[in-house]
Amino acid sequence: MEIPFDIQQLMLWSGVASAVALVATLIGVPWVIARLPNDYFCQSRREVWRESNGEPLFALVLGVLKNLLGSVLVLLGVVMLFTPGQGVLTLLAGLLLMNFPGKYRLECWLVRRPGVMRGLNWLRDRHGQPPFEAPML
Repeated sequence: MEIPFDIQQLMLWSGVASAVALVATLIGVPWVIARLPNDYFCQSRREVWRESNGEPLFALVLGVLKNLLGSVLVLLGVVMLFTPGQGVLTLLAGLLLMNFPGKYRLECWLVRRPGVMRGLNWLRDRHGQPPFEAPML
């Protein structure tokens, strides 16, 4: 029985993709977390960025790109839950980028998990940002 593709090539490209994802996560997650306002989890109403933009096509393209990047981070976060890496933080960063109903409740639930807020604030401290305020119950 002949395999239609070279398993060594597949392993090589999987390794390269894994390394690229690791580097992107190590750079991207702290960058996103450091740029959020410190009251991000305490706001009673979120400002909708699409409503303030006067160019609907730009807002649509930006929204699609933001959701795609968030989806990639969520997938990488799930993988990193079972492999070495910052799985929960990557998952949280991906969710922060995406738009979907119930997102705020999910974010607050995740941040209330033991160690998550501590990890987020550690990343913020390393970038000279004030710690997040505790989410509302």
